[in-house]
Amino acid sequence: MRIRLVATTAAAAGALAALTAVPAHAAEYNSALKIRGIQYDAPGSDSNRCSTGNTDEEYLTIKNYSRSTTVNLKGYVVKDAAGNKFTFTASHTLQPGDYVKLRGGNGTDSDAGNVVYRDNCNFMWNNDKDTIYVYKPSGSPADVHSYTKSGSDKDGNGYITYHG
Repeated sequence: MRIRLVATTAAAAGALAALTAVPAHAAEYNSALKIRGIQYDAPGSDSNRCSTGNTDEEYLTIKNYSRSTTVNLKGYVVKDAAGNKFTFTASHTLQPGDYVKLRGGNGTDSDAGNVVYRDNCNFMWNNDKDTIYVYKPSGSPADVHSYTKSGSDKDGNGYITYHG
């Protein structure tokens, strides 16, 4: 009986060690693309005027965390909790380790500059709290994060980092 108990305890300890060696968030994401960070509150007073506003200072950074897979963003969808959404309609490839900043406002998309504009001068992210969803072209989730200004943004600068 004692041998069986020791073996069972050792097996359980080994399984626990294996579980704790993997970061807690690793199992919940099955996509190379993840949200790296969000500037949910553009610096200064919010102004969504296309010519003089600051919606381009609000952005979401999406990174390809794969070590070997290139990802084309065409067909990926970004949404917020209220259902506002942006769909990448053009090809924009991210090499392993590469990122893109999805900015509000109008501008020229650039692979070299790692930027895509939503071509919409309205703010997408709430300044107090919101949820960010990224969906693959198939419709399956790639990543999701919620934030609150008081709970997630410790330094109060309007920027939150995920997945470092």
